[in-house]
Amino acid sequence: MLSFLVTGANGFIGRHLVSTLERRGFDVKQAVRCHPGAPEPSGGIYAVGDIGPATDWDSALDRVDVVVHLAARVHLLKDGASDPENEYRITNVRGTERLARRAAASGVRRLVYLSSIGVNGSHSGTGVFTERDRPSPHDAYTLSKWEAEKVLHAVSDETGLEIVILRPPLVYGPGNPGNFLRLLELVASGWPLPLRDFNNRRSLLFVGNLVDAIIHCASHPSATGQTYLVRDGDDISTSELIRRLAELMGRPARLFSFPSSLLRGTAKMIGKSTDIDRLMNSLAVDDSKIRAALGWQPPFSLTDGLRETVSWFVAGRSASRSDDS
Repeated sequence: MLSFLVTGANGFIGRHLVSTLERRGFDVKQAVRCHPGAPEPSGGIYAVGDIGPATDWDSALDRVDVVVHLAARVHLLKDGASDPENEYRITNVRGTERLARRAAASGVRRLVYLSSIGVNGSHSGTGVFTERDRPSPHDAYTLSKWEAEKVLHAVSDETGLEIVILRPPLVYGPGNPGNFLRLLELVASGWPLPLRDFNNRRSLLFVGNLVDAIIHCASHPSATGQTYLVRDGDDISTSELIRRLAELMGRPARLFSFPSSLLRGTAKMIGKSTDIDRLMNSLAVDDSKIRAALGWQPPFSLTDGLRETVSWFVAGRSASRSDDS
């Protein structure tokens, strides 16, 4: 039975991964950052501090077969760093290289790295992204992810450490933060939305499916040295996604038509161009490679994933209202 170290174990994806690994009987160590003044972790949880070129990984890596590297500096709505690009590089590139080199020195066999579909580009146009596409990172975050991928392959060539890379699209599920949570809140608000005629294509990834794919990549011999795109299986337009979420909430989907050019222009004036682009553009992926090479099939359908996510969201709103009353 493989032993794992999961970095970013207390994050959204990390919590789901650790829970599933433990439920399946794997030995799991958890690496977390820990804030100053927090109690010292114990019981297989290791506080490694900030991730960078000097992080001490040695205790956490002792007797580990597979590292799953989830921890990263991610997109921030308001990034206060004076040089954000350098900060991304310190954590996501140099920190990842440090982890890989220490893992190889500690006898770790394989490292599974969670990258981003943004390495392929910001949108897929009328086609789909594949692993064969020329990388086209579009901001400091996705550039750092692409640079980290290249560094990992270099470390692998030098040390023999097996590397597997996953580039997921938008990941959602119970406990999801960020854009998907904001979309849930928007649908629940009942506000009319000018999104009825969006015929784009979006690939989504339920966290349960991502976790299952990670475990496949950690154990399958054919995964060594490979990069995989992964998705739920059914692509969906933004307008249809809103309709499904509203239906699962038992609410009407209040969608109306609005010229896309005016919508983009309005978003630009109020500094929301990026948000509107995410809603309007297509981002579809072809995951046939991982299915064919590893025999992987998502254990949850898109409908399953949306239902579980909405159930979590509705339960949280109900609990919050009860606490306020």
